[in-house]
Amino acid sequence: MFANISWPQLLIILVIVLAIFGTKRLRTLGSDLGSAVKGFRGAMKEAEEDKDQLQDDSQQDANFENTPVDEPRKES
Repeated sequence: MFANISWPQLLIILVIVLAIFGTKRLRTLGSDLGSAVKGFRGAMKEAEEDKDQLQDDSQQDANFENTPVDEPRKES
């Protein structure tokens, strides 16, 4: 579909978009899009770290050294 678009046609489309939106609005749109992608990547990295932490915690053996049955009873 887009394989038939050549460089002069893309240049014309770019000029039309610049005329409609202006450079200032396109610049803010680009920075907003960049910050959204950065936030998404950060959230994905945080989710991976949380997943790894949960996997590490689930692989550790349980510690049954101080169970309530082993503790001496305090009589009043």
